Amino acid sequence: MHIGKFVLPTVALSTIFAQPPATPKKPVTDTYHGTTVTDDYRWLENASDPAVKAWSDAQNRTARQYLDALPQRAKTYDELKKLFSQQSPRYSALEYRRGLLFAMKTQPPKEQPMLVTLKSADDPASERVIVDPNQIDAKGGTEIDFYVPSVDGRLVAVSMSKGGSESGDVYVYDVASGKQLAEVIPRVNGGTAGGSLAWNADASGFYYTRYPHTGERPAADLDFYQQVYFHKLGTKPEQDTYSLGKDFPRIAEIMLNTSEDGKYVLARMANGDGGDFAFYLHGPTGDWVQVTRLADQIPEAAFGLDGNLYLLSRQNAPMGKIIRVPLNRPALANAQTVVPEAEGAIKSVIPAATRLYVADQAGGPSDIRVFALNGAAQGTVPLQPISSVREVLRTKGDEILVNTATYLTPPAWFRFDGAADKLTPTALVEKGAADFSDCEVVREFATSKDGTKVPLNIIRRKGTKLDGNNPTVLYGYGGYGVNLEPSYNLALRPLLDRGIVYVYANLRGGGEYGEEWHRAGMLTKKQNVFDDFAAAAQWLIDHRYTNSSRFAIEGGSNGGLLMGAALTQHPDLFRAVVSHVGIYDMLRVELQPNGAFNVTEFGTVKEADQFRALYAYSPYHHVKEGVQYPAVLFLTGANDPRVDPSHSRKMTARLQASGTKRPVLLRTTDAAGHGIGTALSERIAQQADVTAFLFDQLGVK
Repeated sequence: MHIGKFVLPTVALSTIFAQPPATPKKPVTDTYHGTTVTDDYRWLENASDPAVKAWSDAQNRTARQYLDALPQRAKTYDELKKLFSQQSPRYSALEYRRGLLFAMKTQPPKEQPMLVTLKSADDPASERVIVDPNQIDAKGGTEIDFYVPSVDGRLVAVSMSKGGSESGDVYVYDVASGKQLAEVIPRVNGGTAGGSLAWNADASGFYYTRYPHTGERPAADLDFYQQVYFHKLGTKPEQDTYSLGKDFPRIAEIMLNTSEDGKYVLARMANGDGGDFAFYLHGPTGDWVQVTRLADQIPEAAFGLDGNLYLLSRQNAPMGKIIRVPLNRPALANAQTVVPEAEGAIKSVIPAATRLYVADQAGGPSDIRVFALNGAAQGTVPLQPISSVREVLRTKGDEILVNTATYLTPPAWFRFDGAADKLTPTALVEKGAADFSDCEVVREFATSKDGTKVPLNIIRRKGTKLDGNNPTVLYGYGGYGVNLEPSYNLALRPLLDRGIVYVYANLRGGGEYGEEWHRAGMLTKKQNVFDDFAAAAQWLIDHRYTNSSRFAIEGGSNGGLLMGAALTQHPDLFRAVVSHVGIYDMLRVELQPNGAFNVTEFGTVKEADQFRALYAYSPYHHVKEGVQYPAVLFLTGANDPRVDPSHSRKMTARLQASGTKRPVLLRTTDAAGHGIGTALSERIAQQADVTAFLFDQLGVK
């Protein structure tokens, strides 16, 4: 491995390759609260229009012409393919049922993860494949959305979808034989409200999330109004019975979970994506009982083994506290505080036989505190510095399995023995295809516009000189209370090898410092996220990591919105932008199915104050003529159910029409969606394009 030479190109490739043809303007005018807004590219929203398909194909050809001609693209592709194909297996989404472990196994070069069982986390030789999507579809077009084993581990329900659509049907398999049962339950999972399932005690049936079927509601409502139905094995789906949800909001998102003994089912209903939840409990009486309301500020709950339901409450405790209520009297009036609010932001609680494991967020990194069931503190689980707690699974007694990773070490499953207070590695340890021992992570803090301290996680080669000339990439997200945690990313190896500094910023809107941190970056306060990101960028320049000519930014989805805001608000601050599956037209997003679920996070144009906030930062509406914008690579998937690809089409057209001299490229993948379930080969191809684009724009050779 070596650090290459850095030379700014004397001739931009955008001047060599033909630009795409000009996009016709077909103005449409709307008026919002007295403000008139003209949209020149509304016609690009209609994906079924042959003219839109032809336009998108032309953009793809232009992008391919540009990207394929980049000097390092072919070499970068080979390098990434080798890295990603040589990874050792990765096990995730573990579940434990009466002595048997279930897991999703990612095993490159297989295109998709598969469902397996193991007798123990120490015995990979005992592995059996239950469902392999790669055998169902060798091209990688079929993916597992989720799976749920029955309480006794005898059966497993598996949701599968195609092409990144996330529109999943549920199939049932016999675990011992691997044979598929006759059941096929349609439309359990979706890209709007997700999907979930919970078995009953004797595995004779299960509760599941059901979207409306054709004819039950108008076509515009088929991705909404999720409800809970019960399916009895051996019967037709048409005979399934309604159980819960008729009075839920249109944008309800339901998650289901069964207690270990199968006697109780818990339903968590989210009111869209804004962070408000209500819980309902189904018990031996056969009735659903509402345990919490949306206003109660309780986002998480877990079944205890002691007859209690443990709840994460943010009521008068924005960093979170753990309370419990008896399962036979599940009312908040009977709640007892077990773990009071502390400095870290609690994200989950895992009850065990005699202990509670509380996973905290600490500004990005995570930790786990240990308590007795009466709330007495019993220390912490010893994790590496600046690490993430990806999953925690109770197996038996007080034993838990912990999946953790850092920016420089791959995910690994450890066993924590509650009695011995000892953390030991299991056999489920991923051996990364790249060695990052020559790199280091430096955690710093930038000061935002209003004085808020914003964490930066700087990944760099050891010995990097702060001379103001390092090519640098800044990544951000900042939304939905999502914590941007340390994660091992093989794709960084080619960047770091060539001297690029890669930085993750923990912005408001996320959950890194609890719910107040989230709320400070949502609705009418969304601009705080963009200010945090700009402050992070300026800090890197001021502290001589880089300069604007060698500076790129990257983000996706809500982070794609961040990219759009950053490039329109600070066009001189960056040389290049990579934006994946982003949102850019904030005045139209709520009219699209998943956009309606985002209203509780972003706001609505129907409210005057929220419209003003949305319009003030909406990237699509702030592209100006004659401005020299950074070079931009937009990536989107034709089947994206979460962010309509029209956002990328319209933003591309608007930037190309601005007169900017740098390339504005749109790369659309026909066989992918939002990135969930994307085949390995396509992920490698996307990353090769992104990496080569960054090398070219940042002058890396």
